[in-house]
Amino acid sequence: MHILILGSAAGGGFPQWNCGCSNCAGVRERRFPGKARTQAQIAISSDGFSWFLAGASPDLTSQIENFPELHPRGTRGSPVSGLVLASADLDHVAGLLLLRELQPLRVYASASILRILREENSMFGMLNRVDPQVLWTTMKSGTPFPLLGSDEKETGLNCEAIFLSGRYPKYVKTDATNLGALEASAGLFFQSKSGKRLAYLPAIGNLNHDLLRKIDGVDLLMFDGTFWSDDELIRVQGVGETAHQMGHVPVEESLQLLKDLKIKRKMFIHLNNTNPVLNESSAEHRAVRQAGWEVAEDNWRLEL
Repeated sequence: MHILILGSAAGGGFPQWNCGCSNCAGVRERRFPGKARTQAQIAISSDGFSWFLAGASPDLTSQIENFPELHPRGTRGSPVSGLVLASADLDHVAGLLLLRELQPLRVYASASILRILREENSMFGMLNRVDPQVLWTTMKSGTPFPLLGSDEKETGLNCEAIFLSGRYPKYVKTDATNLGALEASAGLFFQSKSGKRLAYLPAIGNLNHDLLRKIDGVDLLMFDGTFWSDDELIRVQGVGETAHQMGHVPVEESLQLLKDLKIKRKMFIHLNNTNPVLNESSAEHRAVRQAGWEVAEDNWRLEL
C-alpha cells in the first residue's frame, strides 16, 4: 500500500490565517522550531496508479501539485479514482468543490453525509452536471467493501468504515433525529491485497473497547492529534470549548489509552495550530516521540 500525506494540520492549517498564538506567530516570523502544515489529507493506492483520497481538504489542489503521482495524465484526466469521506466537516468536504471539472469519480460516505451534501447544499450539484461524473456510494458501518473506480473496476484496496459519532457540523440544518445516530463521523480502515492495514482516525471523540480492539494490530495508525490537552483552547484563547466537547481525544490521554496496543507504526495527524506538539523542542513533542509515536508532516511518502 502506498500512502501520501498531503496535509497534516487541523482545520485552518498551520499557521491559521486569523491566529496570533505563539505557535502561529513563531512560524510567520521564521523563529519556530517546527514546520508549517496544510489541512489534513491523505491519498492511498495499492498499485501506485489508481489513487483514493481520504477526505477532501480545502487545500487539495495545491497539495496535489506537490506529488507527481497525482498529476494529470495526458491532456485531461487524473489518477484520482475517488474519495472516502469520514465526516461532513468543512475541512473534510470543502475540497470536493475543487474537483468539479467533469472528472469521473466515486465518492463513498454514510447515508447521512450524502444527504447533507446532496440534498441540503445545492453547490455540490456542480459535481453532477454530466453523467457519469460523481458516483455517490453509501457505506455502512462495519461492512468491508472494495474501493471501486468510476469504471466499476477494483483498485486492489478494501475499506471498512466504523461509525463513531452523531455530532454533526454546526452548518447542518436537518434535525439530527432525521439523520443516522452515529453516521456523523467514522474511522476508516484500509487494507491492501497483501493484508497490510491502515487505520485513519483523524477525529475521535472517545475510545471504547470495540474501537481499541479494532485498532490493535494494524500496520499503521494515523490518529487524532488535534489537541494536546482537554483545556488547550481555553488556556490559549481564554475562551472556547474543551477538546472533548469538540469531538477529540487529547493527545496526552490517547497516549495512555493506546499504549498497550500492538501497532507497528503510529503517528498523530490533524494537529491544531495551538498544539504544543508542533514545537519540536517542546516537552510535549518529546513525550510523543519517547512513547514511540511520530508527528505526521506534509509531503511524507509511506509504504506498507
